[in-house]
Amino acid sequence: MTARIVLLGATGYTGARTAEALVARGARPVLAGRDPDRLAALAGRLGGLETARADVSNPRSVRGLLGRGDVLVTTVGPFLQLGRAAVDAAVDAAAIYLDSTGEPPFVRRIFEHDAPRAAGTGAALIPAFGLDYVPGNLAAALALAEAGNRAHRVDVGYTLDGTSGQAFSRGTLVSLVSMLVEPGFAFARGRLVTEAAGRRTWTFEAAGRSRRGLSVGGSEHLTLPALAPTLRGVGVALDWFGPLTPLAHRLAPVSALAARLPGAQKAARRLAQLLGGRVAEAPSAATLANARTHTVAEVRDRGGALVSRVQLSGPEAYGLTASLLAWGATRAAEHGVRGTGAIGPVQAFGLEELTAGAAKAGLTRT
Repeated sequence: MTARIVLLGATGYTGARTAEALVARGARPVLAGRDPDRLAALAGRLGGLETARADVSNPRSVRGLLGRGDVLVTTVGPFLQLGRAAVDAAVDAAAIYLDSTGEPPFVRRIFEHDAPRAAGTGAALIPAFGLDYVPGNLAAALALAEAGNRAHRVDVGYTLDGTSGQAFSRGTLVSLVSMLVEPGFAFARGRLVTEAAGRRTWTFEAAGRSRRGLSVGGSEHLTLPALAPTLRGVGVALDWFGPLTPLAHRLAPVSALAARLPGAQKAARRLAQLLGGRVAEAPSAATLANARTHTVAEVRDRGGALVSRVQLSGPEAYGLTASLLAWGATRAAEHGVRGTGAIGPVQAFGLEELTAGAAKAGLTRT
């Protein structure tokens, strides 16, 4: 029997695109959000879907969306501020949970604090099931499988081509600014360590060009070590900032110090809200028409020699995220997932199945 799929945040930019992708896969999700009129308009456009009003500021309304074993997909962010109600609802209902977050501290909190309770109820929490960070998990898992017991360190790099005008949605930009003073992390010397985002850079090649990415925390730090017992280091780098990369790298220590100041997080959130009011909800039409995403994973042995390398390429970021969420939700609704607690995409679906599902979303090895 196929489980219900509930999409929370359906009328936002990423949410609406995810709703479209779910319907394209034959699903009939329940569309949930704050605005009944916008929900009704979207539901009508997609063939008369069921709707439900829910607001994360009222956690009981979110919990009321779910029955035992349902699949909850949420795109409501910024997740550090607004994501708690959905996680709690999924845990209480023993649901399968997927989200679109790219916020490292939120992902880490799920793995470190919510995982035990989820395992106790039978819930499965699979955060960051979009461009951040499914392609990196998949590319690294493929590279680690090829490297075998020679794997000592894996580095993952994300980059974009073909962007023009506004490259990111309003929600992504607000989330990025909100993260400026949040603590970062890395996996080094076989353990998770605190490290400011942007502290390191990594130069890698993708689609025939040299790229320079800034280090960030990612779900890869939390999920990949379980796939390779010999792994001692994991790096994740985002080449999102173009010519501003060197500046952002130099400012990383300043951001870490600023985070210790009283009121720093509130100030970052106010700045994010101010920025959100000045940009469009969606990326530019030119970006949506022409952008491509590339993800590279390189595995090195103890001596630093390159052992294996995988590059995955896919469509523009938001189409890819919507397609990945739609595939993950429908697959989970039909067949369940492998495990409970907090789990990564490879652990949830298996490497072979995730590779096939990613290909259906347009993410293929190049």
